[in-house]
Amino acid sequence: MYNPKDICLAEPDAVKSLDEAPIEDQPNAGDTITMRLYSRLRQDIIEGTLPPGMKLKIEDMSRSYEAGTSPVREALNLLTSFGLVERLHNRGFRVKPISAAEFADLLRVRCWLEERALREAIAHGDEQWEENIALALFRVNRAAKARVASGEPRDAAWERRHRDFHMALLAGCGSPMLLDYCGQLFDQTIRYRQIAGALSMPVRDSEAEHAEIVEATLARKADQAVELLMTHYRTTGKYLLGRLFADAGEGGPLRYAQPN
Repeated sequence: MYNPKDICLAEPDAVKSLDEAPIEDQPNAGDTITMRLYSRLRQDIIEGTLPPGMKLKIEDMSRSYEAGTSPVREALNLLTSFGLVERLHNRGFRVKPISAAEFADLLRVRCWLEERALREAIAHGDEQWEENIALALFRVNRAAKARVASGEPRDAAWERRHRDFHMALLAGCGSPMLLDYCGQLFDQTIRYRQIAGALSMPVRDSEAEHAEIVEATLARKADQAVELLMTHYRTTGKYLLGRLFADAGEGGPLRYAQPN
């Protein structure tokens, strides 16, 4: 069993060789124009470059992304199935708006699914799964230190490593479909965090929280690991609701002004 406290600061060559293969759950359809465009649009939506509620006119998107109208339309259609874009009846597309009710539901369902995935991973994960968790923890901690050193709160490298870490915890569950759903919900959560602003949460040590989750997970203490992970998510969720919405109830006014 791997103890996260035993991870050294010098990353071995075997670890470096894995840097070019981060966990991704995007559709595997080859290196086509549509899929490249899908990836760019997806990233811009998650990062908030394309804000919630923004109308996505085919012609405008075609010019902005230097792509034909057909690939743009196909990419937007694909994004609708991942909950990031909405089709407007006879009026094209728009970035899916945000709401307190949707975020609360997103958090609730994410906790349900990840609890089951983590319990299954703890029950069935092998030595390679343990190694991958230890590696993912090392990488996200390294990325966090680099982000602090750079003074740049919005950091794509940290976001990628953070996602890799959380997905590594679940990877031993044995269900590709469950992992796919967990990945989609994780990405939607990132969108809310980016929209809320990339400022660090006050009086919180995320690195320590991650380490505690890993320690309980690798010790195969399922109840403790689940409780730590759910608390980690709910703490973040409460903070994001407070930053984004003046009232966490349905219909509460937005602190974030969505385009009409």
